[in-house]
Amino acid sequence: MNKIVEVLPDKDALIQRSLAIVLDKIQAAIAERGRCTIALAGGGTPKPLYEQLATHDLAWDNIHIFWGDERYVPADHPDSNEGMARHAWLDQVAFPPANLHPMPTANPDPAVSASQHESELQQFFQLQPGEFPRFDIILLGIGDDGHTASLFPHTEALQVRDRLVTVGNKDGQPRITFTAPLINHARTVLFVVAEASKRPALAQIFAPVADDNIYPARLIQPEGELWWLLDQAAGQDLRRS
Repeated sequence: MNKIVEVLPDKDALIQRSLAIVLDKIQAAIAERGRCTIALAGGGTPKPLYEQLATHDLAWDNIHIFWGDERYVPADHPDSNEGMARHAWLDQVAFPPANLHPMPTANPDPAVSASQHESELQQFFQLQPGEFPRFDIILLGIGDDGHTASLFPHTEALQVRDRLVTVGNKDGQPRITFTAPLINHARTVLFVVAEASKRPALAQIFAPVADDNIYPARLIQPEGELWWLLDQAAGQDLRRS
């Protein structure tokens, strides 16, 4: 694993640095493999990144968009990660509809939806049983509680090692989420983190020893590159490396 930590002066600089890395990885993936696969994060922090991406003229036909997790609501719900990304970016450019791969949330049973999405990933990446896909880019954030994607502290999803997609749980509300092993197979994992409220969790995530079940972002140790981009408010206690 190649781990890079950068603390940027403010949130605007954080977004611009994130944009530069994402654009570079998109272009490199298309040049090397003919396509780029990206899994998006939800929450407020990446929204301006998506708005910036919408201003660039990229090879949309060669980019496939997925989501690392999704709240169990329809795409037009205000809490939908898909809906946020569509409004900020995907509906603003000429993305082929077939290149967007949202997590399904229509079935009454979230476990059925998780299984459906796992099947879609297996077909798209042409996986054999037991194999994991290698996303080119997985974007992540963290919560004040140290969660990432919908891998929340002390939840069953943290223990899932043999699935690509599972059901997360946030205060009794179901989510659909990539599993930690899937995320860890990515070529590039990019955490984009802002605000001082994240500092206590970051201290534990970066500590040499701490409990993964309490701070699930510690589980993310990818085979490829691991980028932590933080604004000064979030990252001022961390040494640059």
